[in-house]
Amino acid sequence: MRQPRADEYARFAAARAGHLYRSACLLTAGDTHLAGDTHLAEDLVQETLGRIYVRWGRISRVDNPAGYAQTVLTRAFLAHQRRRSSTERATGAIPDRAAADGDLPLRLTLLQALARLPAKDRAVVVLRYWEDRSVEETADVMNASSAAVRTRCTRALGRLRELLGEELGEYAAR
Repeated sequence: MRQPRADEYARFAAARAGHLYRSACLLTAGDTHLAGDTHLAEDLVQETLGRIYVRWGRISRVDNPAGYAQTVLTRAFLAHQRRRSSTERATGAIPDRAAADGDLPLRLTLLQALARLPAKDRAVVVLRYWEDRSVEETADVMNASSAAVRTRCTRALGRLRELLGEELGEYAAR
């Protein structure tokens, strides 16, 4: 890659890596096979940035390289979910960390609820409500129809309401 393109890619990667990581953490949030493990999120970001690097000449010319990167991240997550080995085992340990700004109990409750959703439902919730993508954009990322995305959204939100029940109201009242 020529130096100007390499510099352009490096600026893009530096600017987007944090957001990609946060999205990857949400996608993998509390996965019963990966509870508390941020290593998969880091791996997904690295895989995404590697794929972007290889195609940066074309990607840098698209209207929304950041959106393209989010699409690559989501597809990498879904591919990982499909090929994950049945020999992987869950861990019950959550690493100790300093509390981040914000309401930690609410965050943990939401992450636990997200973890109980199937991978595709979790991806729909993250894309639609964390990434603020349209139904059509979400459908494109997930290689699904708009109707399938709407159905998954409805089902996933219903399931989250079941899981959170009165707990959500308790946290929202604060």
